Amino acid sequence: MTLGVLPWFGLAYLLGAIPTSYLVARLVRGVDLRTVGSGNLGATNLYRQMGWRWAIPVAVFDLLKGMVPVVLFARWAGVGGVPAVLLGVMAMLGHVYSVFVGFKGGKGVATGAGIVLGVAPWAFLASLVAWGLVVRASGYVSLGSIVGAIVFPIAAWFAHPAQRGLAWLHLLLALAIIVLHRANIQRLLRGTENRFGQQPRPAGETTP
Repeated sequence: MTLGVLPWFGLAYLLGAIPTSYLVARLVRGVDLRTVGSGNLGATNLYRQMGWRWAIPVAVFDLLKGMVPVVLFARWAGVGGVPAVLLGVMAMLGHVYSVFVGFKGGKGVATGAGIVLGVAPWAFLASLVAWGLVVRASGYVSLGSIVGAIVFPIAAWFAHPAQRGLAWLHLLLALAIIVLHRANIQRLLRGTENRFGQQPRPAGETTP
């Protein structure tokens, strides 16, 4: 990897840092999403405030923020393997710590899913199915996201043998998603986590 790839890392961060849900809530409703619901700048909080009509396209855009650096930026920069995944990780960092909104953001699930889709599409599908089944059975989006993160490196190992050299990076990506949900895990253990469709708790507590 040469120094010529560094600008692509900066561009990946800026792409990820686009505060999609914040912009939609501000432009459509004049609401600062950081001050309502969970206070989290993710598609789940946007859904709770504005419904599926706005949450779905935002979630898709957030997913593309992770996929585009892995698939396109890496190709244009002439890199692959670890550097390609790291370009996606940089976008995920931008989503979680956006420079445009005081280094706040979402939990990075959709953007992380975009990385997974770009490098291991079958593992993405397995994680998506696991996420959907858990959310349907439990009502907890956060639990679905955590289980999906756990499934990803396992599915990638078996479904994408050529990617096994990146297994350590897959594990780190899954661990990052889980760590970003540490507050949710505490609430799940206490039985105070919000179920999908339930009105969120005060903005001091975060949801995925």
